[in-house]
Formats: sequence, C-alpha cells, structure tokens
Amino acid sequence: MSEVKLTAETRTEFGKGAARRIRRDNKVPGVLYGHGSDPLHLTFPGHDLLLALRTPNVLISLDIDGKSQELAIPKAVQRDPLKGFLEHVDLQLVKRGEQVTVEIPVVAEGELAPGGNLLEHVLNALPVEAEATHIPEQVTVSVEGLEAGASVHAKDIALPNGVTLAVEEDAVVLQVLAAQAEETEGEGAEGGEESAEA
Repeated sequence: MSEVKLTAETRTEFGKGAARRIRRDNKVPGVLYGHGSDPLHLTFPGHDLLLALRTPNVLISLDIDGKSQELAIPKAVQRDPLKGFLEHVDLQLVKRGEQVTVEIPVVAEGELAPGGNLLEHVLNALPVEAEATHIPEQVTVSVEGLEAGASVHAKDIALPNGVTLAVEEDAVVLQVLAAQAEETEGEGAEGGEESAEA
C-alpha cells in the first residue's frame, strides 16, 4: 500500500466559524485520535489531503508542527454534499506492525452469464483486519459466468497473506439478480387480447 507524507498544524480555534476560516484558506480541519491519547485537533493542506484520500485506507505519515512524526489512516471523511470539497477528516493513529480493522473496496471483474441479469453489491467494502502498513487497496472478485440467484460470500473471497475477515464468513458480498421481464410479459398479454378480439 502507498504511504503519503502530509504536514499538519495543531489548531486552537474550534466551532463553525473557525472551520469556515480554515476552509477559506484552502485547508481542512481534522482530528487525530487513538492509542488512548487525547484527540489532537489539526489543520491539513486541502489539496494535498484531497490527493492522499483518493487512495482508500491510505497510510499517512504526518509531520505535526515540524516537531513530531505520526502514522495514521483515515477513519471518517466529511464532504460537502453538493460541491464535494473536504469539510473535516478523522484520522486514527497506528503503529507499524499493529493490526487494524478497515473496510476495503470490492471490485468485480468478468462477465455474468448471458441473459441481462444484474450484479448487486450487497457490500461495497469488505471489513477486514490487516497490519497497519500492509492494508490492501482493494479486493478483486471474479463474477465470470455467474447466473441469476448466484451469490459471492465473504469466505469465497481470496485475501492477501496476513489479512483476515472482520465480518461473518457467510455474509453476502455480491449477488446476481434476475433480469426484469415485466415488459415482455406485458407485450405477451396485449398480444393475447388482440388474438381474442380477432
């Protein structure tokens, strides 16, 4: 997994007004917490943080006020619902070698069996436990040839070494739904009425 270096500054101003001022300066307010320490309120450079968060579960090497170095992973990201810019971020402190629970994106590949069936992502992300510096960016699942009614369970997904499930093994991750045939049935009914009238 990738490791991104970010600078951060401690902040002493809180509340909506302070947050607006921070965002006007193209920065993002956030909190760093974990390992039983008091939450640390920080300010991050907006553009650099946005780039870093493009990678799910990115490992962030934080330089705080040029005085201390910490490792963290994103736990909660708030975005403006309309414009999409970052409003606030929560980061969790981690240490090298530590096991953490995260959710990794599930990517389906391959073609379903012919018939116009639909693939439903019951879980868009799979909860797993992994070493903090070796979190997979995603898991790939083959759906090649799956037919209507087929399901992929958590236990069916191959995980990298050192990564274990943090969800029930029988949890459904993907399922194939039968194509809707309402239009065809409707057309058949109309055809039957025409025949009766004739």
